[in-house]
Amino acid sequence: MKRDIQKILIDEDVIHKRVAHLARQFQRDCIDNGIETVTVVILLKGALLFAADFVRHLDMKIQVELVNASSYNGGTKSSGVVALDRTPDVLNKDVLLIDDILDTGLTMTTVRKQLLEAGAASVTTCVLLDKRVSDYSCDFTGFDIPNEFVVGYGLDYQGHYRNLPYVGVLNPSCISI
Repeated sequence: MKRDIQKILIDEDVIHKRVAHLARQFQRDCIDNGIETVTVVILLKGALLFAADFVRHLDMKIQVELVNASSYNGGTKSSGVVALDRTPDVLNKDVLLIDDILDTGLTMTTVRKQLLEAGAASVTTCVLLDKRVSDYSCDFTGFDIPNEFVVGYGLDYQGHYRNLPYVGVLNPSCISI
């Protein structure tokens, strides 16, 4: 798999330090706002590794909900339609919505709206990566990256590369058109 990576954008150590920092920032905000319990909604499958590392740094009560949301459908560009498998029970709960990457902003916007319509008391958003190709911004962002197709640390291409411990740019010769 390593030979399929054109370049490493963010190495494993840098990711782990930044994730710990983001979790501390989030927890400080919760304390400042009197929030003691958070429902963490993780968008599968890409955000799973990031979210697992993030929540391990929280010293507060959490509940975890998993939602399958996708707009890529195995390709390298968003289809423009977000498919959700379900809406978790978030009535009167403070929610942290975690995703792997902010690209068009469509997935985050759609899921955040659905959680608020389901009665969430608040929805805070967090992403590992932001390509800065939309006007939407998250409350917590790990890294701003260039508009390149990336894999690793949960992000995939056709179901592969999620297990890489870093974020890298996939070699264009590995992408089926």
